[in-house]
Amino acid sequence: MAELIEHVGVVERTERGAVYVRITSRSACGTCSARQACGLAEAQDKIVVVTTPEAASFAAGEDVSVGVRRSAGMRAVVLAYVGALAVLMAVLVTAIVGMGWSEGAGALAAIAGVGVYYFVLWLCRAKIEHTIQFTITKI
Repeated sequence: MAELIEHVGVVERTERGAVYVRITSRSACGTCSARQACGLAEAQDKIVVVTTPEAASFAAGEDVSVGVRRSAGMRAVVLAYVGALAVLMAVLVTAIVGMGWSEGAGALAAIAGVGVYYFVLWLCRAKIEHTIQFTITKI
């Protein structure tokens, strides 16, 4: 079985075939004992939609564990960050070195290229969502 990344959450609501789970993600310093004095600790609530045929067996307020395969998490990181960086650098180098544009024009073109990249990802979101599947278990 593939290695899972798991988070504990609370069921917000259920719908036909889907469970909505609230997960509180904390920054790395969120568990530090000095976080109150520091002021840098952050906690952010996220809603994760888990599609499962057993959705009816979950109830609002129930504690659950939500998991995702580590490979799916890495795929998401590559799409979101590594792909954007590759597009940024490719457009920047092509514009400045290949086309002889100024650095400012090259930077603007690179930022526009990243915008187009994220727009294409957004257009492909349905296909991408099917490759990242969550699991849910009761605690």
